[in-house]
Amino acid sequence: MLYPKEVSQAGIREHAVITEDAWQLICQDILLPRAKKRVLYLLERMERTEYQLRDKLKSDGHPADVIDEAIAYVKEYHYIDDLRYACAYIRAHEHAKSRYQMQQALMQKGVKRDVIDEALAEAYEADIDALIRRLLEKKHYDPGCMDRKETGKIYQSLMRKGFRAEEIRRVMRTFDTDADPFDGGDIS
Repeated sequence: MLYPKEVSQAGIREHAVITEDAWQLICQDILLPRAKKRVLYLLERMERTEYQLRDKLKSDGHPADVIDEAIAYVKEYHYIDDLRYACAYIRAHEHAKSRYQMQQALMQKGVKRDVIDEALAEAYEADIDALIRRLLEKKHYDPGCMDRKETGKIYQSLMRKGFRAEEIRRVMRTFDTDADPFDGGDIS
């Protein structure tokens, strides 16, 4: 964690024991400013969750107390906010992913379950039926031309994406009665 120049300035010698006071000085004077700069650099590139920042600092070799102080620093200025991050993520992905997929992705990013639930209540505005319809169209769903096996594969695919069975069946039923007048169907 320390550069050779910093080691010599701190008076650290090979095989020598570092006193608690010396360690605290190293943490406060060298490691903490470096951790703060690192966190700000990471946030400059893109928004991140607290978990992601902690994980990055830990992988860089920063001590736990330095990580806590660096995170507290960016929280103090509202540079990180997991609720804001979750809301932005939901708004960006709500037309392509199910609620379940977004919950799973946010949990993998270290966002707590209660924050995810609050963000979904606040930011999720997608029309589930429209989203399922779009995915069915993308998979070229046509109940008139498909057998049960093909329909079942598409149905299972949507189930794996986190949609509920009744939502999928409701939208699939509308394909039976919908006829596009410009697609060779009956105009009347």
